Amino acid sequence: MFVNIATNIREMRFSLMEFSGGLGDLGTFIPLAVAMSLANGMDIAVVLIFAGIANILTGVLFGLPVPVQPMKAIAAVAIAEQLGTGEIAAAGLLMGVLMITLSATGAVEKIKNIVPVAVVRGIQLGVGLKLAIKGVEFIAGADWLALDGALIAIILGVITLALMRAKQIPTALGIFAVGIAIMFINLPSGTTFFQPGSLELQFIIPTLTEWRQGFLRGALPQLSLTLLNSVIAVCALSGDLFPNKRISTKSMATSVGAMNLLFCWFGAMPMCHGSGGLAGQYHFGARTGGSVVMLGIGKLIVGISLGVGAMTLLQYYPLSILGTLLVFAGIELSKPAMSVTDKRGFTVLLLTVVGILALNTFAGVIMGLVTATLLKER
Repeated sequence: MFVNIATNIREMRFSLMEFSGGLGDLGTFIPLAVAMSLANGMDIAVVLIFAGIANILTGVLFGLPVPVQPMKAIAAVAIAEQLGTGEIAAAGLLMGVLMITLSATGAVEKIKNIVPVAVVRGIQLGVGLKLAIKGVEFIAGADWLALDGALIAIILGVITLALMRAKQIPTALGIFAVGIAIMFINLPSGTTFFQPGSLELQFIIPTLTEWRQGFLRGALPQLSLTLLNSVIAVCALSGDLFPNKRISTKSMATSVGAMNLLFCWFGAMPMCHGSGGLAGQYHFGARTGGSVVMLGIGKLIVGISLGVGAMTLLQYYPLSILGTLLVFAGIELSKPAMSVTDKRGFTVLLLTVVGILALNTFAGVIMGLVTATLLKER
């Protein structure tokens, strides 16, 4: 099912460029991980540790810079509706069961064959634009002249644009390092963040009510997004970026299902892969699984060494800097949409994007599929 693991390990590179590329998805990971820890009582150290383990396993199994991200629909509902840790765990576990079932029965392959290429490209463009817009919102929401403000973020963006052709310069690492420096400068005096003894693993067994709420409020809204963006779109993008190592939808669905079934019992946030994260990591230099292995090791070190003190650090990381990373991830994800050049395909793509931006990913996909059917798109 997976590409040969021994070959993946031999081909891994552990360079500054790979490490820089691995940081390209933090603009999505950090805000949601911190928000779920603050709003829902999740242990940020546990979140980091299991996300780190998932990063390492993903890099070894796929041999590509496949990201590990929070499941966005579950995260959004959890934060907005104040779900408890039991409901979040139930949502993640049920998603694990659903994805394993779809993979084992071959249903995920059938779904992939039904969805037209123009709709997949529309998903990539729509989600890419959403990432870029969210990045712009992060930047615009900061004070213009503050150290962690919009002006600094814009300057970093301009420098990144100027260095885009210099493929050996780890630009994401530089942007992230600037953010770390600003974070430490802005920490209030006397702030204590080194708390290595504070890690407490818990085994979560959801109640019947939590299973029901986790399914209705978490897993159901997440299912279409995971199938389309975290499986079908990311597999399509892997073929665009790495033609000789395209990942099968069955392998990707199995990976998503397995990491949630294994880790959500212990307080990990529900996780998936994503086309936006793959695009961002590729844009900033990631080309092998070594990039996400290094990122995973970094998350493990921070989670184990700082314990709950990791929350103190992450909540002070400048959103404007994360916004810069998100903008470039969105741009990279949008690029494959340029391959749709025929009139009917472009119409399908455009209406898919309109639905995603105006409503949500599921609505956009429905609009694209209906349009493709009406135009007899194949």
